[in-house]
Amino acid sequence: MLLSTSGLTKEFGGITAVNDVEFTLEEGELCSVIGPNGAGKTTFFNLLTGVLEPTDGTIEFAPSDQPADGADENGVIDITDAPPHETALLGLHRSYQITNVFPTLSVLENVRIAVQAHRGSDSWRFWRNVHAFDDHFAEAEAILERIGLDHYADRPAQNLSHGEKRNLEIGIALAGEPDLLLLDEPTAGVSSEDVSQVTEIIEDVATDHAIMLIEHNMDVVMGISDRVVVLNQGELIADGEPAEIRESEAVQRAYLGGYEEGASDADEPGNAGVTAG
Repeated sequence: MLLSTSGLTKEFGGITAVNDVEFTLEEGELCSVIGPNGAGKTTFFNLLTGVLEPTDGTIEFAPSDQPADGADENGVIDITDAPPHETALLGLHRSYQITNVFPTLSVLENVRIAVQAHRGSDSWRFWRNVHAFDDHFAEAEAILERIGLDHYADRPAQNLSHGEKRNLEIGIALAGEPDLLLLDEPTAGVSSEDVSQVTEIIEDVATDHAIMLIEHNMDVVMGISDRVVVLNQGELIADGEPAEIRESEAVQRAYLGGYEEGASDADEPGNAGVTAG
């Protein structure tokens, strides 16, 4: 077990956004989280990463690099109340729906800063000469090569295409060698020509990292996922391999509807007449 939740619940006033979710992720899995807008997917990610505190339930994480204290005999840490910076330092990193990079800094500096942020002893050494962090630059350069942006290392991030910025966000999430990456709609807004490039990077990263992703492009979900989890109205209604999810009557009613392989995002299932969330 890498990550698990038990009875995970989040209420906002009289609205239950995540309702009693029981979930376990194993090391090395690529798991997609799908469901109609307003199903609680992003709220679920926000709970896992400490952006939101649960109303009820627990979250446990078993990082490969064990901290000095806090873990049980099996290496499991209760992160239910851990803030985002603690979950990140433990090895749980994420990207967001909205592109989130430093636009005027170079592509290399965006990743180098992320690397430094995850090296606890160096995070706050603001006045040290940046060129003293050779190991940070080496890791950042290796990440850029992996995500195919090494040729743009000196280019300001704002000059990248939207798809390239999405790839850069994955690179930033890779900084510090996390055990688990949470990617929130990594192909959102990406041109059809660039979607395959983003998914190829995700598949490559999944060879040595566990990944959870929220995604509305069903061709991407069905093509790259080891496992698919479906949320609807805050509840987990299905959990299985892509073929199993595709044939599930409950999922068809809640979300997929008339999904056919190769359908465009314009025909995205499950989103008519629902609110975002």
